[in-house]
Amino acid sequence: MLMYLAAAAPKPENPYGLMEALQQGGTIAWTVFLILCAMSVGTFYILFTKLIEQQKVINQGKKVRATFWRAASLKEAAAKLDKNSAYKQIVDDGIKAQDEHSKLKDPVEAHDWLHGSLARSEAAINSSLNGGLAFLATVGSTSPFIGLFGTVIGIYRALIKIGAAGQASIDAVAGPVGEALIMTALGLAVAVPAVLAYNFLQRRNKSIAEQLNGFTVDLLAYLVSDGAVKPTVAAAPVASAAKPAATPTKA
Repeated sequence: MLMYLAAAAPKPENPYGLMEALQQGGTIAWTVFLILCAMSVGTFYILFTKLIEQQKVINQGKKVRATFWRAASLKEAAAKLDKNSAYKQIVDDGIKAQDEHSKLKDPVEAHDWLHGSLARSEAAINSSLNGGLAFLATVGSTSPFIGLFGTVIGIYRALIKIGAAGQASIDAVAGPVGEALIMTALGLAVAVPAVLAYNFLQRRNKSIAEQLNGFTVDLLAYLVSDGAVKPTVAAAPVASAAKPAATPTKA
């Protein structure tokens, strides 16, 4: 009977959980916690949106390598690209720069003029891809210190309780010290994903930038040579005709 009553009795609440630590910490603890939560949400938002944006450009690059240089003319090839394609933006800027070169009153070499226009277009795309990475770098470098600020406040509160009680009892310091450790852990939990996401996205952006630069160089050679120079494209695979089945010969 006693065992049954003991099992049915409600378990005592944990006085050292996260919410209890935040309530003991007051305004400062809640402020640090909310700042770290906002940083974490922003980190994962930027990570997923940038991954989608990068994958679109990667898919556009595959399409360009497969079909772009097979077209009869540059304008025909540009028309086949997606409307918001990064590669279409470079091609359109190149065609526009070529048309505007004849309107210049001060003579400028066509190669220099086109190279500058294409480089500016390529830089704008790379700048767009790098957008948001500064936030990840900021979160990765500052969130541990924000958590450390909460840690310092928790230790300070623990010392005050020790001084007020006159002795260092576990009951007096367990709450503030637990709050301090929780803030340290939260700061690290926010910083590590931000640093990993930053490095991962940076590596993908570098790969995309190399592909864009290669395409820009090929496009520049095509424009300044009036289409005489363009990259060699492998021939499209042709489906082999099915062999007719052999008809059995009569004896």
